[in-house]
Amino acid sequence: MNQYIITREEIRGQKYIISALYGENKKMLQVLPDAAGQRSILNNIYIGKVENIVQNLNAAFVKISPTERCYLPLEDLKHPVFTQKVSLKKKLVAGDELLVQVSKEALKTKEPAVTTNLSFPGTYAVLTTGNRKLSVSAKLSKEIRSHYLELLKEWIAGETDFGVIIRTNATNASDEAVLDELNELKARCMQLLASAQHKTAYSLLYEEPAPHIRHLNDLHYAALEKIVTDDRSIFEQVCEHYRISKEALMTQGSVSVPVNTLETEDGIKICYYEDDMVSLSSLYSVKSNLEDALKTRVWLKSGAYLLIEHTEALTVIDVNTGKNIARRDVTEHFLNVNLEAALEIARQLRLRNISGMILVDFINLTDDGANAELLAAFRKALKTDPVPAQLIDMTKLGLVEVTRKKVKRSLREILT
Repeated sequence: MNQYIITREEIRGQKYIISALYGENKKMLQVLPDAAGQRSILNNIYIGKVENIVQNLNAAFVKISPTERCYLPLEDLKHPVFTQKVSLKKKLVAGDELLVQVSKEALKTKEPAVTTNLSFPGTYAVLTTGNRKLSVSAKLSKEIRSHYLELLKEWIAGETDFGVIIRTNATNASDEAVLDELNELKARCMQLLASAQHKTAYSLLYEEPAPHIRHLNDLHYAALEKIVTDDRSIFEQVCEHYRISKEALMTQGSVSVPVNTLETEDGIKICYYEDDMVSLSSLYSVKSNLEDALKTRVWLKSGAYLLIEHTEALTVIDVNTGKNIARRDVTEHFLNVNLEAALEIARQLRLRNISGMILVDFINLTDDGANAELLAAFRKALKTDPVPAQLIDMTKLGLVEVTRKKVKRSLREILT
């Protein structure tokens, strides 16, 4: 079972709130450093003003502030909500003002990307304004998916302005909890849309919660056992996020004492960590894990290692046998090294948030069956990543092509 920790740490002279997901043996799987005073604009909703249309890019550039310009793909222009329309004859023109949500952070030389498909995420579902269909997470079982499609058929039929995505976290949720959340998300959306009509261009209509709180919605609850923090204010924020009342944070009686451990409706423990001898950061080796995640070389238990190199266009990962020397069956030996490397590469992509095009040079296998087994194992490992990652194929030169969606800056970009 996974554990999620939230703590404060100073890395290379910069203070961060570090939220990290750990798997078995306290192995860091995913990390989100939030630099003090540098809040991300990802998922924020603004009234944007169209600066110009670039037909050869099939895109528009939209300003969300007098100095911040964003990229809007025109194929993404589904059911836009305008607050001011310059021309009714054209779908979109310079000067139009409309609601946009930041879908990608600025990456390297590229501006942030925005979308007119506004999304309001909850624990069990996401309400959308552009995509007006009902869909259910493919990670849910066939029976559960069928159940939700039937349950929400009537609800979605009466909503012509919204779409719904049922998340993986709805696996064990009650029907009442899911429907209550959908109604709550709808009310929040309606309030935002109504207030937008009275606001001016560049207005910030919705600001994303702190990353460590937002990240909790993206975690798979079924695999999450415990959330631990050594910051009392963050502990209270997390409890509020899980709808735990303020009264529950103190014991009842003549003398009230702060409660340090609580449990959510989904059975997840929320713990406030207090230990003057060993800090939470030290207990989970946060600093050393982050430093290791910035290194080019990653050692594997078998003695083999990975080399991770970044270029402007793509990321290249090379698998080397290192200290691991074959003694008998070379093909089986190299396959085992590659299988170990495939699992670690999937973890490193998620941990370092490496995105875009990735080429992996595994140790050469001459047996077609061994290559097929390797690719199947690598695909399975990539599916555990919450960010869409796809194994394309193996080239004639034996290089494995992978793509991973670009959403946020990589760990290397944030920390260096």
